[in-house]
Amino acid sequence: MSETMTKKSTDNRRKTQERRVTEAKMMLDNIERLNRIGVALSSERDTSRLLEMILMGAKEIANADGGTLYTVTDDDKLKFEIMRTDSLNIAMGGTTGKDIPFPALPIYREDGTPNTGMVAAYAVINDKTVNIADAYEAEGFDFSGTRKFDANTGYRSKSFLTIPMKNHEKEIIGVLQLLNSKDHNNGEVIAFTPQIQQLVESLASQAAIALTNQNLIEGLKALFESFITLIADAIDEKSPYTGGHCRRVPEMAMMLGKCVVEAKTGPFANFSMSEKELYELRIAAWLHDCGKVTTPEYVVDKATKLATIFDRIELIDTRFEVLKQQAEVEMLRKQMDLLRKGRPDHAQVMEVQLRAHQKQLDDDREFIRNANIGGEFMTPEHQERVKQIAAYKYKNDKGEIQPFLTENEVYNLNIARGTLTNEERQVINNHIVVTINMLESLPYPKALRRVPEYAGGHHERMDGKGYPRGLTKEQMSIPARIMGIADIFEALTARDRPYKKAKTLSESLFILGKMTLDNHVDPDLFDLFIREKVYLTYAKQFLEPEQIDEVDESKIPGYTP
Repeated sequence: MSETMTKKSTDNRRKTQERRVTEAKMMLDNIERLNRIGVALSSERDTSRLLEMILMGAKEIANADGGTLYTVTDDDKLKFEIMRTDSLNIAMGGTTGKDIPFPALPIYREDGTPNTGMVAAYAVINDKTVNIADAYEAEGFDFSGTRKFDANTGYRSKSFLTIPMKNHEKEIIGVLQLLNSKDHNNGEVIAFTPQIQQLVESLASQAAIALTNQNLIEGLKALFESFITLIADAIDEKSPYTGGHCRRVPEMAMMLGKCVVEAKTGPFANFSMSEKELYELRIAAWLHDCGKVTTPEYVVDKATKLATIFDRIELIDTRFEVLKQQAEVEMLRKQMDLLRKGRPDHAQVMEVQLRAHQKQLDDDREFIRNANIGGEFMTPEHQERVKQIAAYKYKNDKGEIQPFLTENEVYNLNIARGTLTNEERQVINNHIVVTINMLESLPYPKALRRVPEYAGGHHERMDGKGYPRGLTKEQMSIPARIMGIADIFEALTARDRPYKKAKTLSESLFILGKMTLDNHVDPDLFDLFIREKVYLTYAKQFLEPEQIDEVDESKIPGYTP
């Protein structure tokens, strides 16, 4: 063999060896990329970013100029999710904020036959990867749309790699399609090699699992939230007088919670909550009254002090009429006696006395009616008047002398605040104990483990005189204290309570300020609540226009402008 031929053979072997080394290095680099992308896919929780990461990762491995990712819809169509073509600067879908203007591709035609003319649909129908070296020479597929696109843009669509994405149950949930693989050395468009196809198929498999897991997580999250809202709606529906409370409190809590997080100065300057922690607060707010599912309706719906199965005020109304009639009968009997004795002047005096007595009874009846409605505070003088009215006597239908009001009626009418007796209020208050027991029995993921604490703290006070655990401010987390203000302010401004009319903003803030001075709520949170006008943001969304009056913040107790 000549020296020239030997040298040429040596050069060929060297080049072959260099090529193999380069190819091996590229393969190792791609495997490393695949591993890196796989790790990233497993940790991503945002679906749009996940889809984008899948396509961009596949493009990187295959050195492809473009690509499209489709998802399979419930009505058997391929929906465009992400589109990229680097050389044409096309970027749509995903995190770009640009919608993809193309309609979904039908996997089956209107007559039910498979739409095998489209490569993406063909890959789904036949559950196989389609690797096309040159679309213009491929047979059996309709690339008319591709040719039209190329004609309009001056582009040349050549090599295609279309891979169905299957989840762990072997269901095809999407399609990954890459366009125009480029040679690493000269940038020329080449066919997708078997090695690249294998790597991208591996990525598509990992991506499908990651996407399925994300869909499962989102599905479970949606189911969880649906159950929560279902419980909240059931509680609100249980009583017409608290309808909407369970829905409004979360809104109020989140408004104040975000305000606390954004505080740059003051006592909350160093306090922070992540999106996950704010979500935890929101869930707690939705569930804060879940224990009310066990509260009897007759207590929840007690619209007046005398309400039981029916409002006993009607019985008392009847007694007043009986008293008036019995007084009139007694007067007429006495007048007859006086006329017989020839003393008509005394009979006329009795007439005047009767009218005055009947007017007093009418006034007493109106007073009892008003007392029955309930309110924020019943004075000791009014409570004494109830006892005086109770001392009236009347004859029942058997002619027996009876006290005008029973002990139970006096007890109920003299309720100082609202319409509930102490015993009934204990029944109501017990809902928070039930709430805590219910919530603590659930197996929470780590991100929701503080839901029972937040939800169970909205009736505690800063001075430890609240319930059910008598916690002080120092023993309560900031989110739990936020819940307290949210619950109270919603109740103050609610327009559906049976014992009071809807309060205006200024009235509600005055009461909340008084409660702050009385250690009911956190004064620092209250200060932020007023200073950042969280109350006004809430009012504009949830209060009636007539409730939103002018607020003079300088007159709010416990607040210094």
